[in-house]
Amino acid sequence: MKKLLLVVLIAAGLTSCTEQKTAYVDTTKIIKEYREMKEVEEEFTSKSDKVKVELDSLAQSFQKEVQEYQANMNGMSTAQRQEKEQELMAKQQTIQQQQQMMGNQLRQESDVVIDSIVTKVKEYVKEYGKDNDYTYIFGSNESANIMYAKDGLDITEEILEKLNESYKK
Repeated sequence: MKKLLLVVLIAAGLTSCTEQKTAYVDTTKIIKEYREMKEVEEEFTSKSDKVKVELDSLAQSFQKEVQEYQANMNGMSTAQRQEKEQELMAKQQTIQQQQQMMGNQLRQESDVVIDSIVTKVKEYVKEYGKDNDYTYIFGSNESANIMYAKDGLDITEEILEKLNESYKK
């Protein structure tokens, strides 16, 4: 009887040792609701609005110049018109290049900052998993990497809360 009890205890011990703790986080929700990400989005929206105002000002100035040319072109010689049209086309190309350059620069800055935040979140989840003895923490998003999970395995809110608390500090 003692041997049977000992075998049952050992089997129970081995079973509990191999038990794996798993959970998942909704990565889309974390990124959308993480306070640092919200602040970065606001910052880049503000920068984008400033760039738009600056570019709109340039475009309006150019438009006035075109209208001025159109109003005066009948009094110009063919050579003067050709010269002015070339000048206007060059200005238009310059404005378009500026728009493209400023848009690209803003996008690149944004990408660098967002990549940094995503890396930070991944590192946080990794440390959280280690500290809380998880074998796996899966990521779920709108492409549905996780089709089903037992209730209680979604730790998104807990991670999000702790991430936002750590960001305050």
